[in-house]
Amino acid sequence: MHLIYHVRRILMATLILGLSACSGSLPPPGSAAYTATEYRLAAGDRLRITVFGEENLSREYVVSSAGDLSFPLLGDIRASGTTVTELQAQLVTALAKGYINDPRVNAEVLTYRPFYILGEVKNPGEYKFSDRLTFTQAVALAGGFTYRADQRRVFIRRAAGGQEETYVLSSDRPVYIAPGDTIRVGERYF
Repeated sequence: MHLIYHVRRILMATLILGLSACSGSLPPPGSAAYTATEYRLAAGDRLRITVFGEENLSREYVVSSAGDLSFPLLGDIRASGTTVTELQAQLVTALAKGYINDPRVNAEVLTYRPFYILGEVKNPGEYKFSDRLTFTQAVALAGGFTYRADQRRVFIRRAAGGQEETYVLSSDRPVYIAPGDTIRVGERYF
Protein backbone atom coordinates (compact mmCIF):
# COMPACT_ATOMS: atom_id res chain seq x y z
CA MET A 1 0.00 0.00 0.00
CA HIS A 2 2.84 2.35 0.90
CA LEU A 3 4.59 1.62 -2.40
CA ILE A 4 1.44 2.39 -4.42
CA TYR A 5 1.16 5.76 -2.68
CA HIS A 6 4.74 6.70 -3.68
CA VAL A 7 4.24 5.51 -7.27
CA ARG A 8 1.08 7.64 -7.55
CA ARG A 9 2.93 10.69 -6.20
CA ILE A 10 5.77 10.21 -8.69
CA LEU A 11 3.32 9.77 -11.58
CA MET A 12 1.39 12.89 -10.57
CA ALA A 13 4.58 14.96 -10.27
CA THR A 14 5.72 13.73 -13.69
CA LEU A 15 2.35 14.62 -15.22
CA ILE A 16 2.41 18.11 -13.71
CA LEU A 17 5.98 18.73 -14.87
CA GLY A 18 5.13 17.44 -18.33
CA LEU A 19 2.09 19.71 -18.65
CA SER A 20 4.00 22.74 -17.43
CA ALA A 21 6.80 22.07 -19.93
CA CYS A 22 4.28 22.02 -22.78
CA SER A 23 2.76 25.35 -21.84
CA GLY A 24 5.67 27.61 -22.81
CA SER A 25 7.66 29.81 -20.49
CA LEU A 26 5.89 31.99 -17.97
CA PRO A 27 6.98 35.65 -18.02
CA PRO A 28 7.47 37.52 -14.76
CA PRO A 29 4.44 39.38 -13.32
CA GLY A 30 6.04 42.74 -14.18
CA SER A 31 6.41 41.75 -17.83
CA ALA A 32 5.83 44.37 -20.53
CA ALA A 33 2.76 42.40 -21.68
CA TYR A 34 0.96 43.46 -18.50
CA THR A 35 1.54 47.18 -19.13
CA ALA A 36 0.62 49.26 -22.16
CA THR A 37 3.68 50.54 -23.97
CA GLU A 38 4.08 53.22 -26.59
CA TYR A 39 3.84 51.85 -30.12
CA ARG A 40 7.14 51.30 -31.95
CA LEU A 41 7.25 51.64 -35.72
CA ALA A 42 8.39 48.80 -37.98
CA ALA A 43 8.33 47.73 -41.61
CA GLY A 44 4.89 47.96 -43.19
CA ASP A 45 3.49 50.76 -41.02
CA ARG A 46 1.72 53.49 -43.02
CA LEU A 47 2.07 57.04 -41.64
CA ARG A 48 0.64 60.46 -42.43
CA ILE A 49 3.31 63.10 -41.88
CA THR A 50 2.37 66.76 -41.98
CA VAL A 51 5.01 69.49 -42.15
CA PHE A 52 3.09 72.69 -41.49
CA GLY A 53 3.40 75.21 -44.32
CA GLU A 54 5.12 72.65 -46.60
CA GLU A 55 2.49 70.93 -48.75
CA ASN A 56 5.11 69.11 -50.86
CA LEU A 57 6.41 67.29 -47.78
CA SER A 58 3.01 66.55 -46.22
CA ARG A 59 1.70 63.15 -47.36
CA GLU A 60 1.48 59.45 -46.56
CA TYR A 61 4.66 57.43 -46.08
CA VAL A 62 5.33 53.70 -45.60
CA VAL A 63 8.15 52.28 -43.49
CA SER A 64 10.21 50.14 -45.88
CA SER A 65 11.21 46.53 -45.30
CA ALA A 66 14.63 47.87 -44.28
CA GLY A 67 12.95 49.96 -41.56
CA ASP A 68 13.53 53.33 -43.26
CA LEU A 69 11.27 56.16 -44.30
CA SER A 70 12.16 57.80 -47.61
CA PHE A 71 11.63 61.52 -46.93
CA PRO A 72 12.09 64.29 -49.53
CA LEU A 73 15.16 66.51 -48.94
CA LEU A 74 16.45 64.18 -46.21
CA GLY A 75 16.68 60.78 -47.92
CA ASP A 76 16.23 57.65 -45.84
CA ILE A 77 15.38 58.25 -42.19
CA ARG A 78 15.58 55.35 -39.72
CA ALA A 79 12.00 54.77 -38.47
CA SER A 80 11.95 51.15 -37.31
CA GLY A 81 12.12 50.86 -33.52
CA THR A 82 11.19 54.50 -32.90
CA THR A 83 7.96 55.86 -31.48
CA VAL A 84 5.91 58.39 -33.43
CA THR A 85 7.09 61.10 -31.04
CA GLU A 86 10.74 60.15 -31.58
CA LEU A 87 10.26 60.15 -35.36
CA GLN A 88 8.68 63.63 -35.23
CA ALA A 89 11.64 64.93 -33.21
CA GLN A 90 14.09 63.30 -35.62
CA LEU A 91 12.39 64.96 -38.61
CA VAL A 92 12.27 68.37 -36.89
CA THR A 93 15.99 68.18 -36.11
CA ALA A 94 16.92 67.10 -39.65
CA LEU A 95 14.69 69.70 -41.36
CA ALA A 96 16.02 72.49 -39.12
CA LYS A 97 19.55 71.89 -40.43
CA GLY A 98 19.29 74.32 -43.34
CA TYR A 99 16.06 73.17 -44.96
CA ILE A 100 13.19 74.82 -43.04
CA ASN A 101 13.21 77.57 -40.42
CA ASP A 102 11.36 76.42 -37.29
CA PRO A 103 9.85 73.21 -38.74
CA ARG A 104 6.66 71.89 -37.14
CA VAL A 105 6.01 68.21 -37.85
CA ASN A 106 3.07 66.00 -36.97
CA ALA A 107 3.04 62.24 -37.60
CA GLU A 108 0.29 59.71 -37.05
CA VAL A 109 0.00 56.00 -37.79
CA LEU A 110 -2.68 55.26 -40.37
CA THR A 111 -2.22 51.49 -40.68
CA TYR A 112 -0.61 49.29 -38.04
CA ARG A 113 0.89 45.85 -38.65
CA PRO A 114 -1.63 43.04 -37.98
CA PHE A 115 -1.69 40.47 -35.18
CA TYR A 116 -2.70 36.81 -35.51
CA ILE A 117 -4.97 34.71 -33.31
CA LEU A 118 -5.52 30.96 -33.51
CA GLY A 119 -6.77 28.08 -31.44
CA GLU A 120 -10.01 28.06 -29.48
CA VAL A 121 -11.63 31.22 -30.88
CA LYS A 122 -14.60 31.27 -33.24
CA ASN A 123 -12.84 33.05 -36.15
CA PRO A 124 -9.06 32.51 -36.05
CA GLY A 125 -6.97 34.56 -38.44
CA GLU A 126 -5.24 37.88 -39.09
CA TYR A 127 -6.69 41.06 -37.57
CA LYS A 128 -5.90 44.76 -37.64
CA PHE A 129 -3.99 46.02 -34.64
CA SER A 130 -5.12 49.10 -32.74
CA ASP A 131 -3.16 51.02 -30.13
CA ARG A 132 -3.41 49.67 -26.53
CA LEU A 133 -5.12 46.46 -27.70
CA THR A 134 -5.75 43.94 -24.92
CA PHE A 135 -6.10 40.18 -25.18
CA THR A 136 -9.81 40.41 -24.31
CA GLN A 137 -10.37 42.85 -27.18
CA ALA A 138 -8.41 40.59 -29.55
CA VAL A 139 -10.64 37.62 -28.64
CA ALA A 140 -13.73 39.80 -29.21
CA LEU A 141 -12.45 40.67 -32.70
CA ALA A 142 -12.08 36.94 -33.37
CA GLY A 143 -15.72 36.27 -32.44
CA GLY A 144 -15.14 35.17 -28.85
CA PHE A 145 -14.02 31.91 -27.25
CA THR A 146 -15.22 28.47 -28.31
CA TYR A 147 -16.81 26.34 -25.59
CA ARG A 148 -13.54 24.38 -25.20
CA ALA A 149 -11.30 27.44 -24.67
CA ASP A 150 -8.99 27.74 -21.68
CA GLN A 151 -9.92 31.19 -20.39
CA ARG A 152 -7.36 31.20 -17.58
CA ARG A 153 -4.20 31.56 -19.68
CA VAL A 154 -3.04 32.45 -23.16
CA PHE A 155 0.06 31.66 -25.21
CA ILE A 156 1.69 34.50 -27.13
CA ARG A 157 4.64 34.43 -29.50
CA ARG A 158 5.94 37.99 -29.67
CA ALA A 159 7.14 39.18 -33.08
CA ALA A 160 10.32 40.49 -31.47
CA GLY A 161 11.00 37.58 -29.09
CA GLY A 162 10.30 34.46 -31.09
CA GLN A 163 9.57 32.15 -28.13
CA GLU A 164 6.00 31.40 -27.07
CA GLU A 165 5.22 32.56 -23.54
CA THR A 166 2.30 31.77 -21.24
CA TYR A 167 0.32 34.63 -19.71
CA VAL A 168 -2.08 34.18 -16.81
CA LEU A 169 -5.37 35.97 -17.41
CA SER A 170 -7.14 37.94 -14.71
CA SER A 171 -9.74 40.70 -14.74
CA ASP A 172 -7.55 43.13 -12.79
CA ARG A 173 -4.42 42.79 -14.96
CA PRO A 174 -4.92 42.96 -18.74
CA VAL A 175 -2.49 41.38 -21.19
CA TYR A 176 -1.55 43.80 -23.97
CA ILE A 177 -1.04 42.66 -27.54
CA ALA A 178 1.63 44.06 -29.84
CA PRO A 179 1.56 44.18 -33.65
CA GLY A 180 2.92 41.03 -35.22
CA ASP A 181 2.07 38.90 -32.18
CA THR A 182 0.71 35.40 -32.66
CA ILE A 183 -1.87 34.56 -29.99
CA ARG A 184 -2.82 30.95 -29.31
CA VAL A 185 -5.86 30.17 -27.19
CA GLY A 186 -5.47 26.67 -25.81
CA GLU A 187 -8.04 24.03 -25.00
CA ARG A 188 -9.08 23.50 -21.39
CA TYR A 189 -8.51 20.03 -20.00
CA PHE A 190 -11.25 19.91 -17.36
